Amino acid sequence: MSRVRALGAAATVAMLAPLVAQAQTTDLPAIDVTASQPAPAEATAPPLKERYDLPQTSASVTADQIRQTVNILDTEDAVKYFPSLFVRKRNYGDTQPVLATRTWGVGSSARSLVYADDIPITALIANNNTIGAPRWGMVAPEEIARVDFLYGPFSAAYPGNSMGGVLQITTRMPDKFEFNAKQTEAFQGFDRYGTSGTYRTDQSSVSAGDRKGNVSWFLSGNFQNSDSQPLIWITSATSPAGTSGAIPALNKLGQPANVVGAGGLLHTDQATVKGKVAWDITPWLTAAYTLGFWSNVQASSVQTYLTTASGAPTYGGVAAFASNRYYLNEQHLSNAVSLRTDTRGAFDFDIAVSRYDYLDDSQMSPAGVVGNTAAFTNSGKLARMDGTSWTNADAKGIWRAGRHEVSFGLHADRYELNNPTYTTPQWTIDATNGVSTVGKGKTETVALWAQDAWRFAPGLKLTLGGREEAWRAFDGFNLSGGTAIVQPTLDAQRFSPKASLEWQASQDWVVTASFGQAYRFPTVSELYQIVQIGAVFANPNPNLRPENVLSEELAIERRLGGGSVRLSLFNEHVSDALISQSNLVNGGSSVAFVTNVDAVRNTGVELAASRDNVLIDGLTPFGSVTWVDSRILSDPGFVNAAGVPTDVTGKHVPNVPDWRATFGATYKPNEAWSFTAAARYSGKQYSTLDNTDVVSNVAGAFDSFFVVDLRAQYAPNPRTTIGFGIDNVGNEQYTLYHPFPSRTFIVDARVTF
Repeated sequence: MSRVRALGAAATVAMLAPLVAQAQTTDLPAIDVTASQPAPAEATAPPLKERYDLPQTSASVTADQIRQTVNILDTEDAVKYFPSLFVRKRNYGDTQPVLATRTWGVGSSARSLVYADDIPITALIANNNTIGAPRWGMVAPEEIARVDFLYGPFSAAYPGNSMGGVLQITTRMPDKFEFNAKQTEAFQGFDRYGTSGTYRTDQSSVSAGDRKGNVSWFLSGNFQNSDSQPLIWITSATSPAGTSGAIPALNKLGQPANVVGAGGLLHTDQATVKGKVAWDITPWLTAAYTLGFWSNVQASSVQTYLTTASGAPTYGGVAAFASNRYYLNEQHLSNAVSLRTDTRGAFDFDIAVSRYDYLDDSQMSPAGVVGNTAAFTNSGKLARMDGTSWTNADAKGIWRAGRHEVSFGLHADRYELNNPTYTTPQWTIDATNGVSTVGKGKTETVALWAQDAWRFAPGLKLTLGGREEAWRAFDGFNLSGGTAIVQPTLDAQRFSPKASLEWQASQDWVVTASFGQAYRFPTVSELYQIVQIGAVFANPNPNLRPENVLSEELAIERRLGGGSVRLSLFNEHVSDALISQSNLVNGGSSVAFVTNVDAVRNTGVELAASRDNVLIDGLTPFGSVTWVDSRILSDPGFVNAAGVPTDVTGKHVPNVPDWRATFGATYKPNEAWSFTAAARYSGKQYSTLDNTDVVSNVAGAFDSFFVVDLRAQYAPNPRTTIGFGIDNVGNEQYTLYHPFPSRTFIVDARVTF
């Protein structure tokens, strides 16, 4: 892939200032916190929260703010500094960047929703940090007009997957001809154990669009070539016989896990091509069609630290070297069509249908290693996902009558998993000996919802709603070890009530109390997928019950001139929580499976603030602090890693840190320059239900971390911007199961015609 090098340099200034130094100003005009800074002109529609008068607390950022504050290469980078949010992005071009929210962690992809122009890009095919990550690649960073996050399951417009929140990405359509090009280069220096090097990422983005009469179009292409740091440490409980070079270490449980090599050294070529066309049928009725193609070609290599007595490199018979050597080839296609009115009168509606297809998705890896050599077996394994797909359809309307805004809708979806694995005579060739395992099945949901935002008195708004859902799982089939099982059909019907009361005490003060019940239905992968991750086998569980979520929030907001301060008290109780647990079977093999945990509870406090022109003109500090007490209330079926039944009552829920904080400041001395310094902190989190993983910064651990980022941007004219940044300035070494990136330098240049 041809690449054009970007040129540019700028000075970087870090300046942190008090967030609310001038909070006690008087008689300021009211400013809506969800859009405290205006959306860019290219945004084609207001945020859904405003259009449908949704009750949730929200946070927002515009395209200009993203460019000024974030060293953005991948679309998920846009939410880096949102209150309470964290994206598990391990490397540039990561295919597994799960969104963690204030109540759920990095293994809970199905407990939040991500939309692009009201089209879901959340992969509700699974609830994990592998295939369950949102399809961020279907949105190029240069497409973004604004991003909004709605906290909690308090709107009937969304299914129970909104328990963590809803992320809305609004992309742009031009009103005249435009052409944009951006080149980004990133360099990461990494040095740990026996692996040291500089890992580079090149990204080229181009887009063009125009409007002629009542038809507008926009085409974009995003091309990324990257090399990653190791994503896994290959370990062995002992030093393999006849070898030297193993580095003594422990695993997260404190057991011997000597580091014998590095795996997951990825070389990735990734491309996103998007086309959008919109037709204004009338001044108030618009039809749109979007086509997106995403391609990902990866090669994962390994590095051994082991040598034989003669000094020759060897894998020492450690099978994990083989499972971390693979070729991955993915081509996915997305289609979406929508019809929208914008009368702003008594009635408006939205209709959207989308389809996501795995056209080609295969991963080839060797079956094992050859003795005490640095060679792999010729035979191998092939895992396919071709034929996996999902379809979503939504019809929404809103009726405005005096003090009432009544919104309602109909939703339908179908998710299909097709995941066979094969044995192969030659692991580098797509030819099979026979089927090894099969995991396949379908789920579908039909829902009807309605809610009324009633301004029944001056300064008071009551929002009441409900969602009725009928869910079904069917055509489940599993094959493993020569045993074929036709899984039972499951079905469930649930009603979810919602209520929110907003009191605008004055122009500057707003208090909102919200309650929502929600049901999160099992994903098709939780029910039917069979996978092997290293030495751990993940088995399906075809008898899962829906999660029952009860959420409450009290939000107190002080609106300031050019900003706001918000305090949120939140509580969430989940019955039948779907959480992965593990057990030892067949003499010591580790098997993971999802079961219903009786009850968990997340209680916490979130403080978020931002304000323009604090102390000096052009200085905008921002920040948030979140504390969560996340506990298991009951899980009588838990069995620990040794196979012993264990009481885990009172233990922390896996993957939910106790503290999470973000703070920083942007300084704009003039229209040409902007400087941003930002820091992110996450506290301790556990990955086991009995909280026995207490060893930090080792293979598989989940560490606390404190990371500082810098960015400077220079715009010599309205058509050109040059940026320079550093992520992880302090070169913090931390592990979230995977080793995360070290200090990285980023430079970018953007031109617009």
